[in-house]
Amino acid sequence: MASNNTKERLIETAIDLIWVSSYGSVSVDDICKAADVKKGSFYHYFPSKIDLAIAAMDAAYNEFKPLLDEIFSPATPPVERFKKYVSVGYEYQQDIEKKHGMVCGCPMVSLASEMAPQDQAIHDKTDEIINYKIKYYESTLRDMIAEGSLPQGTDVEAKAKNMYSYIMGQFVMARIQNSLDPLKPEVVEEG
Repeated sequence: MASNNTKERLIETAIDLIWVSSYGSVSVDDICKAADVKKGSFYHYFPSKIDLAIAAMDAAYNEFKPLLDEIFSPATPPVERFKKYVSVGYEYQQDIEKKHGMVCGCPMVSLASEMAPQDQAIHDKTDEIINYKIKYYESTLRDMIAEGSLPQGTDVEAKAKNMYSYIMGQFVMARIQNSLDPLKPEVVEEG
């Protein structure tokens, strides 16, 4: 069990350090020191920092997935799903701002915008996670068509991608401005 705890500590530490700072500014030594793990243990679990970053992306998504399942439950009216998603994101960013003293935005977007152009594995993992998230949007939009709140013939795939891009853009703006204002539910819903 101790070995699993070491691996989990490395992943959790990487998520925090890379999210608050950046992939390029955080070294393996920084991660090991913050996680209180020897460098040899790091390389026992991860051949490289990229491999750790990918494991961190997976861990963050897998931790978030049950909440996504709850938010986007078909038992919830479709428009309310999107409203709840935006509210939960805003509340989570409020907690992160209190913890780190800054608005961090989306950890995956921060990592991917820095590293996806340089590393195919990060690019591929980012695409995989984005596609998983967009499926929630597509399902909700189909439900909106079925209930009549969106017209038949709506291009669900295009609309879902546009909505996802818009919301992630708001997370980027929040990080850039170090302000929660772009993530306020009323601001996001207006867009």
